[in-house]
Amino acid sequence: MSDHDLRIWSAGCSSGEEPYTLAMIIDKYFGQAKKFWDTKVLATDISDEMLIKARKGLYKEEQVASLPNDFRLNYVKKIDRNCDMITDRLKEEVIFRKFNLMSNSFPFKKKFHVIFCRNVMIYFDNKTKMELVDKFYECMEPGGTLFIGHSESLVREQTRFKYVLPAIYRKAE
Repeated sequence: MSDHDLRIWSAGCSSGEEPYTLAMIIDKYFGQAKKFWDTKVLATDISDEMLIKARKGLYKEEQVASLPNDFRLNYVKKIDRNCDMITDRLKEEVIFRKFNLMSNSFPFKKKFHVIFCRNVMIYFDNKTKMELVDKFYECMEPGGTLFIGHSESLVREQTRFKYVLPAIYRKAE
């Protein structure tokens, strides 16, 4: 049982690389103290096909080659010459769900501390993008952080999020 929780959402997770990498970083950061925390990553996508692929956690060798050595040793197992798989222990740290970001409401019981929505909003017009950003704002804890893609940006006058760095925004405390 955990005493604390860290609520992270990878929205538009595609084939799972981002949420698995987040789970690796969290596991390494917390170390032995992790047993006192609920740090599961929620990973959502609209595509059933992508979610099936993500849950399998199978990646070509070149897809995991850029991971640090200790991440590859601790969280990835070799399947064959060209294929690697995320370990079962790490897979248990990511919850994959189908979700449409265009839904009228977000049904989450608790607010998030961190939301990653990288390279998703490039497909939306400005009105749709700002509606989505507003929904993110509403389902985030005060002081929470939104990460978007480097090719994306928010118009500061149109969002309640505060600019931190390129692609990083924070909800006011």
